Amino acid sequence: MDEPPAAKGWRAETVAGDLPQPWGMAWLADGRMLVTGKKGTLHLLNGKRFDEVAIEGLPALFTGGQGGLLDIAVHPGDKGPNPRVYMTMASGTQDENRTVLVQGIFDGKRVHGVKTIFTASPSKSGGQHFGSRILFMKDGTLLMSIGDGGNPPQRVGNMLARDQAQNLGSHNGAVLHLTADGKPASGNPLAGQQGALPELWSIGHRNIQGMAVDPQSGRVWASEHGPRGGDEINLVEGGKNYGWPLQSYGLDYSSREPVGTKAVPGMVQPIVVWSPSPAPSGLAFYTGKAFPAWRGSLFSGSLAGEDIRRVALDAQGKVVRQEKLAIGKRVRDVRQGPDGHLYALTDETKGSLLRIVPR
Repeated sequence: MDEPPAAKGWRAETVAGDLPQPWGMAWLADGRMLVTGKKGTLHLLNGKRFDEVAIEGLPALFTGGQGGLLDIAVHPGDKGPNPRVYMTMASGTQDENRTVLVQGIFDGKRVHGVKTIFTASPSKSGGQHFGSRILFMKDGTLLMSIGDGGNPPQRVGNMLARDQAQNLGSHNGAVLHLTADGKPASGNPLAGQQGALPELWSIGHRNIQGMAVDPQSGRVWASEHGPRGGDEINLVEGGKNYGWPLQSYGLDYSSREPVGTKAVPGMVQPIVVWSPSPAPSGLAFYTGKAFPAWRGSLFSGSLAGEDIRRVALDAQGKVVRQEKLAIGKRVRDVRQGPDGHLYALTDETKGSLLRIVPR
């Protein structure tokens, strides 16, 4: 597709900088913000600077390649002074690692009592495709994305890692639906199928690094790294198969051959395909007051594209137009804050927190 036109009437202001390789952000009930750093650090916004927050008891962190301390979420029901904080991370070694979900308590000064509440299986090797966004739902359950494990020739067990995305006996290449304690949520639609893991919510994903929910309709959207020229946004529904690697719009990185075919009967089509690939990361559904014309739009950060893509949707969730906000830096996460503004993290050795405000 052609490059989307430039969005008008906005500017980005720097809230604070000096964040070591930031990855995810979340707000506490009192409006303060926490940001993860990929190498295993946690940071609390204090005016125009970030203070480091100690994390006590983090499991063995794997920081090779795309691995590290990744997303963060605060339990939406915890309004008091000691909320539960959830973080995804790559754990293990170069030869054997996996995505895990940990939970700890933030007491205002530190996160303590950290415990692993979910571990994805099977384990894999290498530093690719951990997925790793967390999205809390209205009922207090959560969705968590797990990447497929890596590009060919990467293997997991007796198959190419990417083929795990079609394996009901694997968490890799899937969206999982968990309770706040990390157990399988009840009623998961794939759980009844033979050999299926009980946590599976949807399958056939390559590497989801953005998830957002429309609070009105409950629709869940995910932005997904495809292969070369095949990045996607999907409307993700429980029980559905999103096709990877049988269905894709992209090319294999090494062979330059198409991966699968563009349409497979019974598999869900993406609502957006981006080629060239902007490398999407971080996704927000906008409901704020600062930009009334943007309400009901998705905002997808992009790493390679160094921008934020606005995907405008109609009431039925169909795409009506796209435009882009040129940031000029790799954008790792995009979220809407409690003040109704969009916030973005830049993916740098010393990253920044940006706020999008009307011009």
